[in-house]
Amino acid sequence: MQKKKLLDVVRDKIRFKHYSLSTERTYLYWIKYFILYHNKRHPIQMGKPEIEQFLTWLATDKKVSPTTQNQAFSAILFLYKEVLGIDMSDQNIQALRAQERKHIPVVLTRQEVKLVIDNLDGIYNLIVSLMYGCGLRMNEALNLRIKDVDFGFDKVYIWDSKSLKDRTVPLPQKLKERLKVQVKTVEELHQKDLSDGYGTVYMPYALEKKFPNAKYETKWQFLFPMRNVARDPQSDVIRRHHIHPATLGRNIKQASIKAGIHKRVTSHIFRHSYATHLL
Repeated sequence: MQKKKLLDVVRDKIRFKHYSLSTERTYLYWIKYFILYHNKRHPIQMGKPEIEQFLTWLATDKKVSPTTQNQAFSAILFLYKEVLGIDMSDQNIQALRAQERKHIPVVLTRQEVKLVIDNLDGIYNLIVSLMYGCGLRMNEALNLRIKDVDFGFDKVYIWDSKSLKDRTVPLPQKLKERLKVQVKTVEELHQKDLSDGYGTVYMPYALEKKFPNAKYETKWQFLFPMRNVARDPQSDVIRRHHIHPATLGRNIKQASIKAGIHKRVTSHIFRHSYATHLL
């Protein structure tokens, strides 16, 4: 039996721990970069000095941001601890850290928010309206399932957020009927997928094993699904995922240009604006 390559072992470990696809790609990129930087030496032959050298080089020569340097560091720590069985977190690794910049959050006025939303069409209009109305991060909105919207108690449930804390937010009354229509649309789309031989949805963590039939249930379907089914890059299963973050970001950018707003408008600006307007 042929021995697995190191990066394949890393990929298997990442998927075993149910990390996101974006984390998988980021970790594999930095681990490969780390190995290539040290002339393809196996990580088991390297340690603290090589890690410090690589991180310092990223800061001084590549001039990466603190966030990027931390991503590289996290990937390397994962490699050593989870794959090679060596805990490097207690090695007091000292590397020149990338200089951290303090950014002032950009905020839109109420009128500017309205202009951007008015220049968004269809489902993108609804997503951004919900993000602003509930103060949601983009990924929190895109990862919503049908079951997460409680029309009876006017609540939206947010699970496994960036802060690792589940929470509920009030459902904006202005969006209630539009969201009901969206749920109906997803129900009809899901029935079509089932009749076409698809109809499953990605299930988080070990829920797919615990509830094997849940992936076919309507309540688990994403509230804002993609237009077409696609092959899941992790499992190779053809299914309907939620709208891609890059697609939403592109629509927001185009809407801000149409609205004539010269501020840097990103998906996160609606969360900042929500908080500012509440104050």
